[in-house]
Amino acid sequence: MLKNYFKIAFRGLLRNKTFATINIGGIAIGLTAFWLIGLYVVDEFSYDRYHEKGDRIVRVAQHARWDGGNISQATTSAPFAASLQTEFPEIEKAARIIPEGGGVIKYNEKALKADDIFFADNNIFDVFSYSFIAGDKTASLVKPQSIVLTESLASALFGDPAKAVNQTVFFENNYPNLVTAVIKDIPENSHLRFSALRSLPHEYTDGWQNFNSYTYLLLKQGVHYKQLQAKMPAWAKKTIQGMMRVADYQIELQPLASIHLHSDLQVEISPNNSMSRIYIFIAIAALILIIAVINYMNLSTARSSIRIKEVGVRKVLGSGRRQLISMFVTEALLVTFIAGLISIVFVSLLLPYFNEFAGKQLSIDRFGIYNTVFALTIFALATGIISGSYPALFLSRFKTIPALRGQMGNLSNSILFRKSLVVFQFVVTVIMISASFVIYRQMKYVSGKDLGFNKEQVLTFHIDEQQVRTQVGAIKSQLLQNPLIQGVATAGNPIGNNNIGTMGFVFEKDDGSFTGSSKLAEELMIDADYVPTLDIRVSAGRNFSDAGMADKYSAAMVNETLVKELGWKQVIGKRIRFNYGNNETGERTVIGVVKDFHTYSLQHKVEPMVLLMPPVASMEDNLYVKINTANTAEALEHIEKVYKQFDKNNPVTFHFLDQNFAQQYAAEQKQEQLSLIFTILAVFLACLGLFGLAAFTAQQRTKEIGIRKVLGASVVSIIAMLSKTYVKLVLIAVSIAVPVAWFMMNSWLQDFAYRVDISWWMFAAAGTVAILIALVTVSFQAIKAAVANPVKSLRSE
Repeated sequence: MLKNYFKIAFRGLLRNKTFATINIGGIAIGLTAFWLIGLYVVDEFSYDRYHEKGDRIVRVAQHARWDGGNISQATTSAPFAASLQTEFPEIEKAARIIPEGGGVIKYNEKALKADDIFFADNNIFDVFSYSFIAGDKTASLVKPQSIVLTESLASALFGDPAKAVNQTVFFENNYPNLVTAVIKDIPENSHLRFSALRSLPHEYTDGWQNFNSYTYLLLKQGVHYKQLQAKMPAWAKKTIQGMMRVADYQIELQPLASIHLHSDLQVEISPNNSMSRIYIFIAIAALILIIAVINYMNLSTARSSIRIKEVGVRKVLGSGRRQLISMFVTEALLVTFIAGLISIVFVSLLLPYFNEFAGKQLSIDRFGIYNTVFALTIFALATGIISGSYPALFLSRFKTIPALRGQMGNLSNSILFRKSLVVFQFVVTVIMISASFVIYRQMKYVSGKDLGFNKEQVLTFHIDEQQVRTQVGAIKSQLLQNPLIQGVATAGNPIGNNNIGTMGFVFEKDDGSFTGSSKLAEELMIDADYVPTLDIRVSAGRNFSDAGMADKYSAAMVNETLVKELGWKQVIGKRIRFNYGNNETGERTVIGVVKDFHTYSLQHKVEPMVLLMPPVASMEDNLYVKINTANTAEALEHIEKVYKQFDKNNPVTFHFLDQNFAQQYAAEQKQEQLSLIFTILAVFLACLGLFGLAAFTAQQRTKEIGIRKVLGASVVSIIAMLSKTYVKLVLIAVSIAVPVAWFMMNSWLQDFAYRVDISWWMFAAAGTVAILIALVTVSFQAIKAAVANPVKSLRSE
């Protein structure tokens, strides 16, 4: 019987090629979109889940709040790990990662630039699970000046990773590190990716207010992190909170598997995604597939007038309602399985481009070929049953005698349901068009907003060798001899990378006394040329000066945000105190105020900042060069030539500041492009269904159209008659979609501290586009019917 149903269904598809093409093509596109997004979403949820003890690992983060400001960081200070492990028996291991071990790594004549080399405690491999290719896991980082390489870095340096063990590599100033082990490359689905780990130097073991460490805790079996979280306030109060003297301080324990999708703190060790973005992608995938399924339901029920006599004949021949339902569901299953096979081809062809776009390495058989085939079969089965259920129930309910006469009875409920589905399709379409408008506007805004400095013609690169840092003055002098170089400066950090350090400061008040609690602020070390090179505006006082040594040891500049938060009426001359560590304090006097400038993306507001001159040259390890963009190639060639005179061994790697900031919006840019792609798909599928419905409507009303034309109806009036129903449905969809779209996009914009205002015209434009697209789609069939020969129309039956 089932075999017979499939034969009937297949023959039916061959007889009705338009119906088959629309439904098979629509569901194939829907399955392809769902499959691609499904692979992406599953990969995002898989982050950090490969660690054997991952369910017991947490990261320590900190949040501080005070009057006028707050700060939330993924980093802590070096003493956290030892203090926490000593204090709490629930902790089995505590390990630290400090991402400051990178630079140029050398072996014989080979020299490679690797910024993703971290310092780590020797128990790091007891906490995290990494696959060792060579070397001893238990002793790999125990001895000072040890290093563990990943397979890729070992291959680049030694050719054969197995030959790397017991060899010595060198960092700046010929600082040796003994290779003790080689591990496999870190999986892509990890928030903690590196090319090598070095043993942690002794100097990273003190300094409570030097927040440069990522602290991870391995909890003992049976301990839930929330139990330990509840004990954190008491520990913080007697340790770090007292030293910082902030009004409110909290420790957060973040489960390892939740970091990638649930953490958006300052100084994240790698760019994270967000659950809101994942929910959006899941919704888009589901809605596109739903639109395809709705097309099948609508077209199947719209064709009921064609198949009603078939139902009557089958009932006369003994078919019961169950058999009829089975036949129609089998038809839907055949459509879905054919669409599923086509979607396999589509996914195979599109996946390389999707991987390149999403920055992934997804595979069509990520879960194994058998699991993939099984999942696809079950999914196609479910989709087929869902899409075929309503048409099967609808068509099988007709009574025998009326069906043989072609009498369909009262179809008001069916027509209302079909119209509701069309409205739903276009609600989704208008929402997606509106979202594309808003996302585009926001991305255009963040890329074009004044950041408070000139990012368009400034490049930066890291000075790797400490010896070269002592010759910065000579480097700057030689660079400026070329007229293409318009300015040269140094700083302790490259801005735009979310890694500006913070420090607790105590500020003098207007009455001459000092604040009772310290205030966290970004700390940026700069030289006297930094402000003019980046075209940062000074709103009060003066810039740093190289004349004499006074400014290096006694002067400070602040930004306007800090001034506002402190409520200073008179800024110049105010004193700032801070702790160097080891109970040594320093004091600086404010000599100037700079206009606010962004050090990170517009998702984050400008934080209070203190700018200091570095007292020693070794702290000036980032060179900023402003070039004349009229001849960028010649300017870059000159920079490289000059720098090579001072550092002959290390490669020069440039980063333009505008690229640094652009990278911060990479996820949003991808979301914008994905939204546009899938919006086009949704619009296409909705129009595909509308096209099919219009075709069947025109076919059903062929004789009516012929009569109207004989009686003098114009082509325009016939087009209007056939189109107005669908235009009304789209207008209803627009009225429903606009408030939903406004709410959704307003929520999305909350992720940005600086954002565009949502304007009414965005939704008006989205609605207009949807109406025009629907009108064009329906008009194609309406015009075709309206211009047909009325004689042929009157003869049709």
